[in-house]
Amino acid sequence: MKPFTIDIPQSALDDLKYRLDHSRLPAPLPGDGWDTGVPVSWLSELVEYWRTEYDWRAAEKQLNSFPQYTTEIDGQLIHFLHVKSPNPDALPLVLTHGWPGSIAEFLDIIGPLTDPEAHGGDAADAFHLVIPSLPGFGFSGPVHESGWTRAGIGRAWAKLMAELGYERYGVQGGDIGGAVSPEVARSAPEHVVGVHTNGGPNLPPMQMSAEELATLTPLEQDRMARIQAFQREEFGYIQIQMTRPQTIGYGLVDSPVGQLAWIMDKFREWTHPRSALPDTIIDRDRLLTNVMIYWLTGTASSAAYVGYAQNSWGEQPVNSGVPTAVLAFAHDVCIRKYCEPTNNITRWTDVDRGGHFAALEEPEILVGDVREFFRDLR
Repeated sequence: MKPFTIDIPQSALDDLKYRLDHSRLPAPLPGDGWDTGVPVSWLSELVEYWRTEYDWRAAEKQLNSFPQYTTEIDGQLIHFLHVKSPNPDALPLVLTHGWPGSIAEFLDIIGPLTDPEAHGGDAADAFHLVIPSLPGFGFSGPVHESGWTRAGIGRAWAKLMAELGYERYGVQGGDIGGAVSPEVARSAPEHVVGVHTNGGPNLPPMQMSAEELATLTPLEQDRMARIQAFQREEFGYIQIQMTRPQTIGYGLVDSPVGQLAWIMDKFREWTHPRSALPDTIIDRDRLLTNVMIYWLTGTASSAAYVGYAQNSWGEQPVNSGVPTAVLAFAHDVCIRKYCEPTNNITRWTDVDRGGHFAALEEPEILVGDVREFFRDLR
């Protein structure tokens, strides 16, 4: 385990500036709307901001204000933040991001979780935070071996917490992090006191009969309708990343505008409300910092491979018995009865606002729910 500091060579930033200065954008398709992908009119303005105003060094300084380390687990380099609370009795908590996210997702909730008293909360709700970069993502990338499934990552996180000397801890995550967190509990149920997910630990069936659909509540039926719309309108990126992550990687690793568009497409589709532009919901600089982590580490294809090449919709793992909470925001599509067979759901909260990127969009709601869930599990 070694201390780590992000220190991007100036030559890499100069190269990025050159590429942005000489970027070639496609002609707008008819209407130049979001139905055909990221509009040229919107992205060109964001590229100009990236080229002339965004400050990576300021973002790098913010990231480096938190202690970071690297270690090797199962032959893979793993990068993580390890931020201890001033309260020595704090509960350790693993935060796991998803795709197309990164450790930058959690920057606004580190303070409230580690030092709640300084943020208007109760010192008894404090956490020591361990925030890893997923294998193949950012500073944990690229991957050199296969096998980094959700279960494989869950086992690795359990090993990481053991290496840090934590005997009892919680786990939290969304997207891939929401699938990995229950796997940590399945790997080490005697050590994990609780699992908290935003968006749910697993998804409902992609298809169901009219009879089964009729048994759902109106809210659940709406979620199924959005899953079906997702299959019709958005599923292409998953098919590409599941089947040809190396091929798409060439374009994403070589073109910063291509990488930006690929990620911004998801931030627009998955933030809430969908009709709003993503940079009106999440700060532009934070959006670009997230993209920069992929760009500067060249991990687009590696992240795609880990995120989707071994993903199985509808897979039925064993129930760990560990208490599990679900915080479902307005964009989310989880349905309780399809989560209960494989998870010990003890808390379920539906919220009529917020999207897929909970820590970025609704940090106060997320922090409050995490505090309340773990309060009785400490």
